[in-house]
Amino acid sequence: MKQLFPSVLLAVLLMSGCASDPAPIEQLRLSEQAVEQARSVDASEAYEELVLAESKLSAARAALEAGDNREARVLAEQAELDARLAEARVLRDKRQAQMDDLTRRIQRLRQQLGEVR
Repeated sequence: MKQLFPSVLLAVLLMSGCASDPAPIEQLRLSEQAVEQARSVDASEAYEELVLAESKLSAARAALEAGDNREARVLAEQAELDARLAEARVLRDKRQAQMDDLTRRIQRLRQQLGEVR
């Protein structure tokens, strides 16, 4: 019986630690803003990171409703990071398209000036 008591006490402490995890309301708000920001720079379902962000955000809301605050927080944090990555990819792709356009224009000008290499 004496050996069982420390195990039971440890289990109770671990469970009470999970129950005291605060609801990640602010993190959910930040994640929602990150998804909105990614969409505002034209991220779409073509970007896997945005799809993941939306899926994890939905799962975070479900975890919050189920009372699993720790899982909700982890999922919301991951959703925020995925959304920020999607935004960065969109911006990178736009910059690359601009650079490609400038390169074409420079080549066209060189051809017009007779400086074709």
